[in-house]
Amino acid sequence: MEQISLPPVNLTLIAPLLTVVGWAAVLLLIDVFAIPEGNKRITGYLAIAGLLVAGLVGLPLWNMTGSTFSDMLVLDRFSLALTWIFLIVGAMACAMALEYLPRHGMEQGEFYPLIMFAVAGMILLSQGTDLIVLFLGIEALSITLYILTGFAYPRLTSEEAAMKYLLLGSFAAGFFVYGIALVYGATGSTNLGAIAEYLGRQTFVAEDQTLLLSGAGLILVAFGFKIALVPFHMWTPDVYVGSPTPVAAFMSVGTKGAALAALLRIVTYALADVRAYWLPVLAALAAITMVVGNLGALGQNNVKRMLAYSSIGHAGYILLGVMVAGELGADSFLFYLLAYALTNLGAFGVVVALEQRGEAAWNIDDLAGLFQRRPLLALMMALFMLSLAGVPPTAGLVAKFFIFTAAYEGGLGWLAVLGVVTSAVAAYFYLRVVAKMFMQEPGRELRPALDRDLRVVLIVAAVATLLIGIIPTPFVLLAERSLVAIGG
Repeated sequence: MEQISLPPVNLTLIAPLLTVVGWAAVLLLIDVFAIPEGNKRITGYLAIAGLLVAGLVGLPLWNMTGSTFSDMLVLDRFSLALTWIFLIVGAMACAMALEYLPRHGMEQGEFYPLIMFAVAGMILLSQGTDLIVLFLGIEALSITLYILTGFAYPRLTSEEAAMKYLLLGSFAAGFFVYGIALVYGATGSTNLGAIAEYLGRQTFVAEDQTLLLSGAGLILVAFGFKIALVPFHMWTPDVYVGSPTPVAAFMSVGTKGAALAALLRIVTYALADVRAYWLPVLAALAAITMVVGNLGALGQNNVKRMLAYSSIGHAGYILLGVMVAGELGADSFLFYLLAYALTNLGAFGVVVALEQRGEAAWNIDDLAGLFQRRPLLALMMALFMLSLAGVPPTAGLVAKFFIFTAAYEGGLGWLAVLGVVTSAVAAYFYLRVVAKMFMQEPGRELRPALDRDLRVVLIVAAVATLLIGIIPTPFVLLAERSLVAIGG
């Protein structure tokens, strides 16, 4: 009788992922049976504690590398650094929601475990070295975000945002599945390492690899939807405006970062031998994304919609690091993602403080005179806007310099120049917000809600944004040391 041999499984390599998933599952039960209505803040604090514990669990793994589940998941410093970034993003999103949810009449305890499950999907994307695992990671992330986007039910804009995101997300999932099928048909495997080996054995002729190139193209379309690359970006402004603001903040950073990390591993590891075919496509997508994202933000009067278009433009910048990651850009990718995460979460945190009960968005004219009413809040918002624009001495300037330099040295000088030009264009709408706050008289009477937890989030984001801008060397070294065995 033939014996079934199970592959060796090393659970240590996925300890942070198991911690997040296990804690979230237990927290769901605790919330239902042990935490009364009106005290759901406790669930939020427990979720933040779980994310912090998961980060601590990852500390002993820094010098450990290896793969498990038949090389479908890998642990390396690159995936571990991404894991810590995603845990920080999840914890800050939970902290922003602690006061926001009850203030807007949508306090439900399951919000926080859903954030944790979404973080687990991001971690899975950072560690996955198999197309099936990457698909599972994207779906774990997407399904939770479909629910979180519509969390402001019965607000019509939230329902509309959830429906749009669900329909387009399902459409993208179909592209991904079909792409995986074609790649498997061409190479006989879905494992990134096996695909790389297959390509290494071939004398590559495009006419003979139509199946593989078609599958790779469909997978790129799916990632284009998740990252919000132009022309797959149409859902982003409406979904960000309709979503609860902490969810929009979480999506703007986490979804992009996780999907771009998975794309980086695919193109630099599995498809490294066909770089001549995918590089022009990604270069064109990055160029049009930077242009459309920043030009689209110019005419926006809604701050959330402006930040949505801004996030599209920044996706184009981060994509530069993906394209040259095989040579020298992966460290710039990590550094830019960290700087952008802290800055963008801080900007959305200010919007959370300013939103009044029942309001779904924030008009830029309502920021007029904010410095006269809440000077500290205005100063922090100014700092985040200047960082997004790339003005010294902020993290945004160092991140853009780092990634544009990597692109230039990687042979993409024209994209680096285009990035500088579009950054100059973007400075207009970021500085417009600053001018409103400091140079105009106050408009309608507002009472910003800056509770203790949100204050902590904003202070952490502001201090980190300044610290990375003034003393970038330790963070640059951390990013460089994270690039051990990206392909496993």
